[in-house]
This record gives sequence, structure tokens and C-alpha cells, in this order.
Amino acid sequence: MSIIAPKFRLGYFLKYVLDNVFWIIVLLTLVGLPLVQIILFYVDLPIVDGELVNPFLALTWLADPSRTLPLIKALMFTDIFRIAAFPGFGFAALLAAGTIFVERKMLAKLQLRVGPFYCGKVEGILQLMADGLKLISKEIIIPAKSDKPIFIAAPLLFVGAAAAFVALIPVAPGGWVVADVDIGLIAVFAVIGFFPIITILSAWSANSKFPFIGGIRALHQMVSFEIPLILSLLGVVILTGTLNLTEIIESQSSFPWIIFLPVGAIVFFICALAELERIPFDLPEAESEIVAGWLTEFSGMMYGLVQLGSYLKLYAFAALFVVIFLGGWHGPMIWPPFPEEIITEGITAGPITAKIPGLPVFSQEMLNGVLWFVIKTVSVIFFILLPRGVFPRIRIDMLLKIGWYKLIGLAFVNIFIALTLLYAGVFGPGGIL
Repeated sequence: MSIIAPKFRLGYFLKYVLDNVFWIIVLLTLVGLPLVQIILFYVDLPIVDGELVNPFLALTWLADPSRTLPLIKALMFTDIFRIAAFPGFGFAALLAAGTIFVERKMLAKLQLRVGPFYCGKVEGILQLMADGLKLISKEIIIPAKSDKPIFIAAPLLFVGAAAAFVALIPVAPGGWVVADVDIGLIAVFAVIGFFPIITILSAWSANSKFPFIGGIRALHQMVSFEIPLILSLLGVVILTGTLNLTEIIESQSSFPWIIFLPVGAIVFFICALAELERIPFDLPEAESEIVAGWLTEFSGMMYGLVQLGSYLKLYAFAALFVVIFLGGWHGPMIWPPFPEEIITEGITAGPITAKIPGLPVFSQEMLNGVLWFVIKTVSVIFFILLPRGVFPRIRIDMLLKIGWYKLIGLAFVNIFIALTLLYAGVFGPGGIL
């Protein structure tokens, strides 16, 4: 029996296209323009030609590129843009989405499988979008005997804590960080301390044995590895004399701290794997033992929010490793310089020089810093993902012994190395370096 494919009809195709164009115009007119007008009231608008731009005048300038660019530049330097787009939630979520896809393809290659393939013509590139739409459309099932307010709030709190972690990471020179606080490292430890509380609350509120077992495992694991995690960073604090993450990056303009404190870098990396519940420390989610651990009862977009928070947390830990041990945004200048003027060849008048207001939107140093920061962060993420395809899960007694015994000992060795470098005159006031 053969199946006859429907014929292509140009009239129907044009009707669908015109319908889509019509509704796009309607939505832009009724929703888009009023939304832009509201946003402009909360943006510090620039002064153009000696006149302070007001929201109503700015709306009329959106069709003029020479006047739109200064408005866009003003928008990009607002707190709203930093929090929602760059270097905040949007930037981290974009890297997290790429991480999910790369992890699935990389594990498939390591295990001689295909991985995502059909959704999207190029290596299943649209599989992530399909999974997101599936999670959004699936029903959220809440256990009947659960503590519903806590159970519903737990995924939101998890994503919020991960976003707060991301907000503390400086990405580029020039103040490109959401929250640049003097005690940034202490703020990082404070935010990390919320994850065990949120995990045990979500596990307890489900009122189910598998989530509760996974939550207890997660609590033991996170508490065991948070202490060596904090101690592993004290060596850098001793040598730099600051807790500000931006100042720690600036102290690595000549060399990264991993050269002098490799023990601390190794301890931090292992503790980050445990904090992220990545293999070989994935006991809280052990699929072959307790279904999915503390995530068992989550469904639909509640599960999607937890997964988003997990990958935001992964990005934040990788970025923190880059900030502390790999020099952050420092690297050779490879971004080409911006010409101050745009020169074109005229037909009869010869060379014509034109200056466009608002260009460049970002400086050369900023773009070069972002490029190096992304390259380093993606490299660290790759090494975080790699053990999942190589190592087996370890036992709980081995995990606790590593955290409370071996890593704490190595962390103190790292502190002694930092003190030796300081008192030997290598670093510090009057030091060689």
C-alpha cells in the first residue's frame, strides 16, 4: 500500500505566510511597542545634541539607525540588561543550553552511540528546543501527600540560588558583573550554602522514600565537600589579600594562580564535581539505585527548572574556577581593533569619512576579555562533563572518606604552600612577583 503525499499548493502557502505576517504585525503593535515604551521609562537615556532624550522622543528615533545606536548602548549599560541578558541570567542560560547539547553528543561518542540526531538536520541541533517544549507542555503532577507549598517553591528557589551565584561572577573588564561586592568570595560561599537546604527541603516535602533517601545523600555529600571547597580557595585569598573577585582576576594579569597553587585547583575541581552531583559523585541521583533521587517526584516544567538550575550552577562553578585559578578574562589581545572612522570610496568626491554615533557599542578590551573568559569556561566545563563517560559511581563510604579526610588534608597543604610563598618574599609587599 503506497502513501500519497499531499500536493503543494501555492495559494495555501501564501495564505499561511500572510496570516503569520498579519498576527506578527498585530502583536508588535498591541504588545511590542507599549512594552518598549514602558521599558524606556526605566532606562537612563543619553543626551544627544545637548538634549536629554525622553521616552516619547526615543520611541520615534527607533527607525533612525544613527539615533537608535546610542539608545541601544544606553540600554546595554543598565542594571536590567546586566541581570537579564549579559553577563547575568541570559548569558549563563545560553551557555547552559549549549552544555546540555554538547554533553549528550559527547557521551554518545564516548559510548559509541549516535545521541540526538533526528530533531534538526545538523546533528539533532533542535533536540534541546524539542525537550524544552515537551517539558513546558507536560502536566505537572504534585504528590497527594506532599507539602505542596514547599514542593512547588523548591524548583524556583533552586533556580534563584543558581542565578544569585551567576550574578557574582565577573565576566569582562570594565565592571561587567551583576554584583561586584568587596566580599564576593564570602558571598559565593553564602549562596552555595543554600543548595543543601533547598535540596533537603524538596526531598522532605515530596513525602516519598526515594526523594528522601536522595536528599539525605545530597545533604551528607554537600556538607562533606563544602569545607574543603572553602579551604581550597584560602590560598589565593592569602596571596592576593582580597575577597573581591574582580581584584583576584586583576592580580593574575601576568600569570594564573594555578601555576603556584595547583593543589588548591585540584581540590576545588573535585569538590565542584561533588557539589554539582556529577559522576563519580552522583549518589543523590543514582538512577540505578533510587530512580532519580531527590528529583524523582518532579515532573513537567518543575523538573525542567531544576535541570536549568543545575546547569546554571555548573556554569557558575566552572566560571569561578576560571576566575580564581585561570586568570579570568586575561589573555593575548586577539580581537581586532575598532576603526574610529568608517571610510568609504566616493564616486567623484573621493574618500568620504563618516562617524556613526554609538559605535563601537563595546570596547576592544571588553570583547577580547569575554572571548577568553568563554574559551576558558567552556574548557573547564568540558573537563567537568568528561568523567560521566569514563568513571563509575563510588560508594558512599568512599565519598565521605574523600571529603572529610583526603581533601581537607590537601586543602591544608595548599594553605601551607601559600604561606610559604608569602613569607619567603615571593609575593606580598616587596615580593619578587
